[in-house]
Amino acid sequence: MKNENLYNYILGIADNSLILGQRMGELCGHGPTLETDIACTNISLDLFGQVRSYYQYAAKIAGDDRTEDDIAMLRKEREYKNVLLVEQPNTDFAYTIGRQFLFDVYHLAFLAELQKSNDLTLSAIANKCIKEVSYHERFSSDWVKRLGDGTEESNQKMQAAINDLWTYTDELFHQTEADKAMVAEGVGVDVTQLKEKYYKQVNALLKEANLEIPESKWFQKGGKEGIHTEHLGYLLSDLQYMQRTYPNMEW
Repeated sequence: MKNENLYNYILGIADNSLILGQRMGELCGHGPTLETDIACTNISLDLFGQVRSYYQYAAKIAGDDRTEDDIAMLRKEREYKNVLLVEQPNTDFAYTIGRQFLFDVYHLAFLAELQKSNDLTLSAIANKCIKEVSYHERFSSDWVKRLGDGTEESNQKMQAAINDLWTYTDELFHQTEADKAMVAEGVGVDVTQLKEKYYKQVNALLKEANLEIPESKWFQKGGKEGIHTEHLGYLLSDLQYMQRTYPNMEW
């Protein structure tokens, strides 16, 4: 492979959207209202659309017989580079919204910087995706405020979700060796520079939503290195079922 660091860097970006897209797709037919159900499904479709562009580019870089389908569907669990946050299950609607919000704030800031990449393909993908992700961030932010500042029960559920998911946020700003290499080449985004602004924005919205900012300073990581929670294995068994059962299928 001519540029293994670039290949792994792309997977680190794309796998987040693939796994989160699968999680949001699980809500199809299960949303609290028809309008919200459709919105969550559309977010899932947006994310899957984005990963196709990334995986097509990754397949080109790989320079072998791999296709976008192979990269998306036929890797083993330890070969996925997504952060632990996006693989967390849809415990209830508050968890779904909390997970989406905590990722969306990061994702929007990340794409804004990726547009400046020296890699014209990545820059173009970011430029194409950012409008969709801007909507995702507004959608999840509005729901966090609605639930947090709603009834006593909705506030408690939203608070519980944020408390549990908070431990996965710091990994968003962890750099892998591929990340560092691509930053040095002007291709990648230095995610460490996004951290302060991220927590400032998240904390401000939580306060607006009448929610407490978690005090925990202990964080989980490992997803970017392929070390995942038990939830990813179950998710992949659903995601990969058709492709493994009927080989050579195409999206």
